[in-house]
This record gives sequence, C-alpha cells and structure tokens, in this order.
Amino acid sequence: MPVQKKKPQTKKKKSRSLNHTNNARRIAARKQGYRSGLEMQIAAQIRAQGIKVLYEDPDSKIKFVQPAKNRTYTPDFILPNGIIIETKGRFVSDDRNKHLWIKEQYGQEMDIRFVFSNSNAKLYKGSKTSYADWCHKNGFLFADKEIPEEWFNE
Repeated sequence: MPVQKKKPQTKKKKSRSLNHTNNARRIAARKQGYRSGLEMQIAAQIRAQGIKVLYEDPDSKIKFVQPAKNRTYTPDFILPNGIIIETKGRFVSDDRNKHLWIKEQYGQEMDIRFVFSNSNAKLYKGSKTSYADWCHKNGFLFADKEIPEEWFNE
C-alpha cells in the first residue's frame, strides 16, 4: 500500500470578505467624521444610552507636558577654533529636531555647522524645502562635500 504524504500546513489568510468589511467600516466611519470603525461603534453605543456624543470636542483638549529626556550629542568633529562640524548624507527629522533643541539650549555658545553631501536634497519626498533652506531658516552655516577653508581660520 503506498504511503500518502501529508499536505504541508499553510497559514490561514484573512478572507477577502473580512478585509472588505473592515475597509467598508473604516470608510463609513470617516464619512461620519470618525477615524475608525471602533470610534463610530462607541459613538453609537453612547447615543443608544440617550447621551449626546461629543467626539474630539475642541473645548475638551487636555494640555500636558511631555517629560524631558536627558540626551547626549557627540559631534562628528570639533575644529581647534571650537567650530563643531556635523556631516550629513541624510538629514532626517530626528537629527533636525536634535540640533534645534541644542541651539535653543546653548545658543551662541556652540557653533554647529553642517557639511552635507548635497545641501539641495529635500527634507523628505515631496518637500519643497532643501537642507540648505532649513539651515538658512534656522541660522546654521553649511557647506557641501568639504569644510570651507575659511572655517579653519576663524
């Protein structure tokens, strides 16, 4: 008698009808001003209790302060004259924020300058703002590909 091989077990995929149902619920919720089907469902439950629904009421905003996080920054290079050189290929949001916080906390005490591989690169896909534009707006000096000779002599 030949031995029958067992079929390998495969993971069950979500059925198309379930995905379709979730998408339909999300679309319906958005049409009614909610962000999700669950929010729409909870609003209906509140309404069923005879209570007026106030969803994300602008008058009920809760103010809070995000706790401070102690961080450190290690400069790429420090010239003998004290100028800090930060080299950047990609200049992501976290890095931009970090340098704004440092500037806010240390002011003119720290002279941080950037050397970009391309200062004309945009901050993110679809952005009209380049790395150079960001530096101009925020008061940082910058250069492309190499440190300008005059920075060594300041």
